[in-house]
Amino acid sequence: MADNSQEILTLKNSIQNRRSVYPVAFTEERVDDSIINEMLEAAKWAPTHKLTQPWRFSVFSEEGLQKLADFQSELYKKLSTERGDFKGKTYEKLKTKPLKCSHIIAIGMKRDPKESVPEVEEIISVACAVQNMWLTASAYKVGCYWSTGGVTYEKEALKFFGLDSEDKLLGFLFIGNTDKKWPQSRRTPITEKVEWIRN
Repeated sequence: MADNSQEILTLKNSIQNRRSVYPVAFTEERVDDSIINEMLEAAKWAPTHKLTQPWRFSVFSEEGLQKLADFQSELYKKLSTERGDFKGKTYEKLKTKPLKCSHIIAIGMKRDPKESVPEVEEIISVACAVQNMWLTASAYKVGCYWSTGGVTYEKEALKFFGLDSEDKLLGFLFIGNTDKKWPQSRRTPITEKVEWIRN
């Protein structure tokens, strides 16, 4: 049997060192596009039922970040004003937060009309793709986190991200370089979450 202990150790370290790093910890130094491309390449190897490959990603960088900020803040203002729950603080956050990032990847789930794959399986597949991107970013010590705030669940946002009414916007991966100490783990022992049934 081949000795692949080093590969196993590398994989274990990659998984255990994945962290959420928020824009408040990002520096002004841009993440190189080559790393973003590696993240996207890693995403495509996620499991996908019937090879539907439902992930769709829109990558915002440079002036694109302003375009995203303008879109989401104005859509929030319009919809929240109609609902009567507009908050100025939320509007300002949506207007400024993207500009603290190097890149933002909008995460979409695109339905395949030719395949009868349950929606939840397609969502899970996209989540696996995001995990692959996140592991890649963490391996480079590039900060990122998955946000499902803002306009994520607004149906009026779908078209902006190239999605149709039957598709889903599943949030945004905020990405940036950081010079802060890498966050420590706060996980509980897995034994507290597992039950073995042997007979």
